[in-house]
Amino acid sequence: MDNLLINDSCSLKGQIERIIYSNDETGYIVAKIKVYGQNTLETIAGNIITPRPGEIISMTGQWIIHPKFGRQFKVSSFKTEVPATVFGIQKYLGSGLIKNIGPRMAKKIVKKFGEKTLEIIENDWEKLSEVDGVGKKRSKLIKAAWDDQKEIRDVMLFLQSNGISSAYAVKIYKEYANDSIKIVTENPYRLATDIFGIGFIIADKIARNLGFDKNSILRAEAGILYVLNKLADDGHVYYPYKELTIKCNEILEVDYDIIISAFSKIIQERKIVIEDLNEDIDDYQENNKAVYLAKFYVCETGIARKLKILNNTRKININVEKAINQVENFLSIKLAQKQKTAIKCSLESKVLVITGGPGTGKTTIINAILKIFISLEYKVLLAAPTGRAAKRMSETTGYTSKTIHRLLEYSIKIGGFQKNEKKNLVCDLLIIDEASMIDTVLMYHLLKAVPENATLILIGDIYQLPSVGAGNVLKDIIESKRFPVVELNEIFRQSQQSQIIVNSHKINMGMVPDDKLSYPESDYYFIQKDEPTDVLKIIIELVTKRIPNRFNYNSLEDIQVLSPMNKGILGSLNLNIELQQALNPKQDGINRGHKSFRINDKVMQIRNNYEKEVFNGDIGKIMNIDTKDQVVSINFDGKIVNYNYADLDEVVLAYAVSIHKAQGSEYPVVIVPLVMQHYILLQRNLIYTGVTRGRKLVVIVGSKKAFTIGVKNNKTEKRYTFLKNRLND
Repeated sequence: MDNLLINDSCSLKGQIERIIYSNDETGYIVAKIKVYGQNTLETIAGNIITPRPGEIISMTGQWIIHPKFGRQFKVSSFKTEVPATVFGIQKYLGSGLIKNIGPRMAKKIVKKFGEKTLEIIENDWEKLSEVDGVGKKRSKLIKAAWDDQKEIRDVMLFLQSNGISSAYAVKIYKEYANDSIKIVTENPYRLATDIFGIGFIIADKIARNLGFDKNSILRAEAGILYVLNKLADDGHVYYPYKELTIKCNEILEVDYDIIISAFSKIIQERKIVIEDLNEDIDDYQENNKAVYLAKFYVCETGIARKLKILNNTRKININVEKAINQVENFLSIKLAQKQKTAIKCSLESKVLVITGGPGTGKTTIINAILKIFISLEYKVLLAAPTGRAAKRMSETTGYTSKTIHRLLEYSIKIGGFQKNEKKNLVCDLLIIDEASMIDTVLMYHLLKAVPENATLILIGDIYQLPSVGAGNVLKDIIESKRFPVVELNEIFRQSQQSQIIVNSHKINMGMVPDDKLSYPESDYYFIQKDEPTDVLKIIIELVTKRIPNRFNYNSLEDIQVLSPMNKGILGSLNLNIELQQALNPKQDGINRGHKSFRINDKVMQIRNNYEKEVFNGDIGKIMNIDTKDQVVSINFDGKIVNYNYADLDEVVLAYAVSIHKAQGSEYPVVIVPLVMQHYILLQRNLIYTGVTRGRKLVVIVGSKKAFTIGVKNNKTEKRYTFLKNRLND
């Protein structure tokens, strides 16, 4: 149930009586206050840093009716003041404000100085030693703690008076402490890079409130980094210099000369790298420069260097034909010629790529290679980019597989990956599945940890969508022709019975599957509907009734709706609202911004959280919502993870997810809507990726015209990377 708004913004002033709930990380509190002119206590809730009982607080906000806790004042901004009454001062000092001063000592101090207590602390603190049990040392501690509290009040007042919400003000103070005013005044654009949740747009708004000119060089510097980060989000490792300056000019609306000057400054600060590409290509192009964010330059050049080193080390000395015969006998199989070639390359080369679609025998090859290396008593490690892909790899091989982050022992407390160039992985063979998902930054960190004597095998499907992060690493490695690549394209007999596999290969070849070939026992169906509203209606029927009744699949656990996009009537956002209402309408819940969460909801983590050990793409189920302590408990594959309300921006509903988010995952049942509304995203690799996510049943609902356009469109968005050229250097 939603909070009920009683009125628009208004003011409230009172004295804090007690703190009911507080979160030190976010500054979120729930407290009882005694309102001026009233005898009753009121509840307030909001982001207020270090609140103290006895403190006087002036607030702006809104009165709401909480569905469980009733009437409360939702704080949007605040100003704290010291208490004026003897009782208030005593409560304030005894609230834990100062270490080693509890209620009893506070009572002694106030008894001695009465209403002048705070004035004594401010201006004549040495007199505190006159109180029995205080002494000179404790007097100094009291004065120091008082000054700290005063600094906090001044900082919060400054930030909020410059248009910064209380929630952001708390984050800023926690990052910069007593330097907050100085840093924000000198360069508010630092907020965009230093503090999660405050991007360039918000920092720019704060800067404008502080009087920074639109043509400020600081704004231009931060703006260039902002544009480059946005381009990285689109997959680019670098961006051409000329095109970048034009983009910056359009987005920032600053003079061209200022942009050029800003480039010089951030180059000196080593935040970006500009490289002349003419030095590495044959055909000269005027002003052919690449602009990199520094980390992407380090990562791309590092990938090329590490792969070359790996490829040039000593190979395994073994009788290949004998090894292949032995593994065929051991597994009781007859390997196809390309499978034998893949095994041969794994024994003769240090870096190998195996690529192919579903049903082409990649799992058989992995198992065969594993058996050979293990028989040689070699140490083997397996990994994949996502938890679901790693789990599937473990199930199909019988050996432990980890996410790459876990393999590299990422630690948020220590900082970064613990496995690196100084502390290598211990292995002779490293096999990485779903390698098409690995972006430039992750591949660099992985390769840093691979020992030079090891064999590296990358397995993936290059016809799927590229990585969500910047780069096109697997494709660039293949196109460099520097390393052996085995492409599997033969569908084996047992897989020919699956229309999912047969049709996915047709889609990959640009052929539109004939939906008339679908038969009652098929695992692939196309339902023709042209109107988006009709498609939506069919999807809800399929999820709630038709598929569970006919095929006995669970609506929540087995069926996944995959949309080409997020927006629109058939985008993942609206599909989630509709499916939540259809599948989980009556449970208790909460609202966070535009999102509603309920007990039993299916949800997805959308960014890596190494502290909680949940990662981008992990799907879970909400088990409990504690509105008192403001904690949501989510079950991820048997592991319960707790989220404070403030952390819920990392979680979204997952009844429907985008096809991009589904990479590396497989689901028993997949439903894909495809209509002309999706025109801008209708591409072969997107449809192919969506179809290949389904393991037992795939249903496409939509327009035949849209489906045909997508299958025939093999053009993909260009990503600016230079890895292929570096590998050929």
